[in-house]
Amino acid sequence: MVAHVIYRHLQAGRRKFGCLLYSTMSGQKVTFKSENALGDCPGTLDGDVTKTKKGLIVLQEWWGVNVQIQQQASEIGKLGNFVTLVPDLYRGKVAKDNEEAGHYMGNLDWPGAVKDIDGAAKYLKELGCKKVGVTGFCMGGALSLASAALSPNLSAAAPFYGIPEPKLADLTTIKIPLQCHFGSEDTLAGFSSPDDAKKLKDKLSAAGVDITLYMYPNAGHGFTHKGGHNYKEDAATLAQKRLCDFMNEKLS
Repeated sequence: MVAHVIYRHLQAGRRKFGCLLYSTMSGQKVTFKSENALGDCPGTLDGDVTKTKKGLIVLQEWWGVNVQIQQQASEIGKLGNFVTLVPDLYRGKVAKDNEEAGHYMGNLDWPGAVKDIDGAAKYLKELGCKKVGVTGFCMGGALSLASAALSPNLSAAAPFYGIPEPKLADLTTIKIPLQCHFGSEDTLAGFSSPDDAKKLKDKLSAAGVDITLYMYPNAGHGFTHKGGHNYKEDAATLAQKRLCDFMNEKLS
């Protein structure tokens, strides 16, 4: 359902959120245990646990673990001094266009993906991280919120422009602090529009969840994605600083 909402939006607007493929990749390829029925999960690890004990899981957009999301995770890790881990929820599949991305996202076992994320948190702790947070973008944002409710191994979550379907997780049960990021020009109704964001904040605040929500003026869906159609540098830079400051406070 979520994948269909995004795909219809893109087709109606006749635009694509292109993936910027950086010339170099960073990080170490790892595999960690997961309770997902698919078994162990691959991922990309970046950072030095001997220099920081703060772990951050960075979740992919609907494209998969392409070079762009790996580079973004590396940049966030360096800026905030985190050990970052990007779990490969598609297990090697990377979309080349919107149709393929929608297919992969629509076929994703979301409860299984949450188990992968929990496994990633456990893995970072086994490496020596004292606390672990999670952030993600679009599909990864929605999974960040779901994991905040379902994984006992996370200490903070910072989702970007994505809200999971209610059947996946009861977000009112979240016990860890949230910092949410949405764009004021996001037109994905039912997933990440300003109206959806407001309803989310009102609902979670009423339930006593520790939530801070930022709305970025003149920013659309995917505003942090370098090379994407809606990339907005000023909003992306501010959001990234807020993310790092938040995680440094909550993971210390």
